[in-house]
Amino acid sequence: MEKNIKKYMIDTEENKVFLREIRENLLDFGRRFPSPQGSSYYLLDDGTPWKDYKRETWITCRMAHVYSIGALLGYEGSGELTDAALRGLKGELYDKVYGGWYPGVTAEGAILPDKQCYAHAFVILAASSAMLAKREGAKELLEEALELFELRFWDDKEGLAADTWNTEFSVLDDYRGLNANMHTVEAFLAVADATGREIYRSRAGRIIRRVISWAEDNKWRIPEHFTKDWKAEPEYNKECPDDPFKPYGATPGHGIEWGRLITQWALSVYKDDKQSLDIYIKAAEKLYGQAIGDAWAADGAPGIVYTTDWEGKPVIHDRMHWTLAEAINTSAILYHVTKNKRYGADYEMFMEYLDKQVLDHVNGSWFHQMNEKGEVTGSVWPGKSDIYHALQATLIPYCSPDISVALAVCK
Repeated sequence: MEKNIKKYMIDTEENKVFLREIRENLLDFGRRFPSPQGSSYYLLDDGTPWKDYKRETWITCRMAHVYSIGALLGYEGSGELTDAALRGLKGELYDKVYGGWYPGVTAEGAILPDKQCYAHAFVILAASSAMLAKREGAKELLEEALELFELRFWDDKEGLAADTWNTEFSVLDDYRGLNANMHTVEAFLAVADATGREIYRSRAGRIIRRVISWAEDNKWRIPEHFTKDWKAEPEYNKECPDDPFKPYGATPGHGIEWGRLITQWALSVYKDDKQSLDIYIKAAEKLYGQAIGDAWAADGAPGIVYTTDWEGKPVIHDRMHWTLAEAINTSAILYHVTKNKRYGADYEMFMEYLDKQVLDHVNGSWFHQMNEKGEVTGSVWPGKSDIYHALQATLIPYCSPDISVALAVCK
């Protein structure tokens, strides 16, 4: 019994072994993702490619990223899987006429319209990780992605990224959002770590400061949706509250994820300035604390609800696997940085919940969406589309907290 408890506890050898077993399972589970063109299939519950579903750029990038990490870890076949995803990013997902990357293609290969900041941020992340893994063409892909992002998405006046263009890059949508900016921070930190270009770390900081300001003014529940003038729209998508990318209300999982990214950035910038560092670590703690306080077991059952209203009451009760992954990451990072035992206790609670309810011990990977009864559902995330969040959650708890995961694996 003691051994079973220890496998959930942070900094135990049993927990490290448990995470390694999960990681190996995930890398095995995901290896059937490449289509013949390289773009990534969504994966079904047993890891079978979902061949009659669209193939998206952000999913392809995530798989390039995780198998770059797999290659750095020495996992057999990871390099070839990374190369397959890169082939998709250089091929059918790339717009040879107007530049940039389509959101994806249909099952039949027809392009999906628009150009999304979210997808382009993931191209940067994937290329950064693939470059560290020394995959052919990754450096060139990264340079092109950065140049395109600078031209089309980065707004230097605001210190934030725009969200969506039309396919031809001639009309910029009025919507502005923080989901794309969050992954822009992740990508910019990865670029700074991989290339030494500190301008990207500085830009990540500019985004972070704006987000902290908005959160502090809103009881540490982050507004997600904005007008083109960056005025918050708190009622956005109220008629479609379970949208996978733009849900109504607060998204506690994002508060948790921002907490980790803020901590990573602050540690990398203010390691010799304890006063400034403490300000940002406290902000990260407040974001994490508000999100967990609002969302963990909010309806009496374990798990983190997808969304809440602006008073912290659950709106969408379903539990998404990515939110749990980020809770594992952030609780571990905050425990190691602050030495506060509360975060270690949270980590243990999350790991036990993962093992008992979210890990699929039969077919592999993690269940991507469950309701408050613990039943698997798929209204928002059918199947098990990719392994990005889950795989990172097997590494970040024991990585150096001041650098991106792919670079941490290198060291």
